[in-house]
Amino acid sequence: MNKKIIYLLAFFLILGGILGYNYYQKIFGKAITKNSELFIDASDNLLEVQKKISEVSNNPNTFLWVAARKNFSKPKPGRYLLKEDMSNNDLVNMLISGNQTPVKVSFNNQHSLEKFAGRVAEQLEIDSLAILTSFYDENFLKKNNFNKKSIFQICIPNSYQFYWTVSADNFRDKLLVEYQKFWTSSRQEKAKALKMSKNDVITLASIIHKETAMKIERPIVAGLYLNRLKNGWPLQADPTIIYSIKELKGQDYVVKRVLTVDLAINSPYNTYINRGLPPSQIAMPDISAIDAVLNAEKHNYYYMCADINKIGYHQFAKTLAQHNRNAVKYQNWLNKKGVNR
Repeated sequence: MNKKIIYLLAFFLILGGILGYNYYQKIFGKAITKNSELFIDASDNLLEVQKKISEVSNNPNTFLWVAARKNFSKPKPGRYLLKEDMSNNDLVNMLISGNQTPVKVSFNNQHSLEKFAGRVAEQLEIDSLAILTSFYDENFLKKNNFNKKSIFQICIPNSYQFYWTVSADNFRDKLLVEYQKFWTSSRQEKAKALKMSKNDVITLASIIHKETAMKIERPIVAGLYLNRLKNGWPLQADPTIIYSIKELKGQDYVVKRVLTVDLAINSPYNTYINRGLPPSQIAMPDISAIDAVLNAEKHNYYYMCADINKIGYHQFAKTLAQHNRNAVKYQNWLNKKGVNR
């Protein structure tokens, strides 16, 4: 064999090696440059997916090349985690399988189901209207003994895992399951001992949640309101007045001070003119507020007033005379601060 043929064979071997290496690199080489999230909508095609990965891929064109060789054309919607150094082969296989990663959904301090739906819609593909429609479904409400007000109680503030593409009904149904799990036999027995339903407990917890952000105070406040309920007194809880005002003027209406004229608002949530608990919760109580009701402190307090010397806390009183002295100090403090509404 002459040298010319040997050189030619060597050339083709080298060329083949280069082409083979390039082919291998396109499929199995490192393609993703950093850890990131990829959100694929139901309407996305491969070109749109390519655009979405362009900022974290060293050569996004090779993604389409590999997808074509695997006869992959329709990506499944979802949230996918892209790992640094992931190959196009791994990426395409993940999208073919639809192996998406769950989203951790969290919420708290939502004042209404509408606000809650908006918060959730920021974290999942579903929109807030679909969530509201699902929660307000008449068949669902009837089957589970809820109404359009009381259904809010299944939204126990916590962190939950959902697929980004979860449907509104599946989202709602999982929250119901988690709500049922929350109500352990121990919690149910404690509610029974108080002669309260789950709705009663969460309704009172929502008032306590709005009364004080100090978790250490919540069992004391719970005991105070339970004393009032036991003796047939009106709760006279200012947060229920604020709730009533917002129902009239809108959820974004700011109330910094409850006025005497507000106490006469004609609302079933007005606990100054109506005895007992309001029909349903006035906010989304966190777990500490719910457990504060179930584990309320036993004492002889019937009155409470904001403490001007320890902002965020309250002064508790056993007698009206003692409470009035505390209230005068607080009203004077508000006047000096210029807080009129």
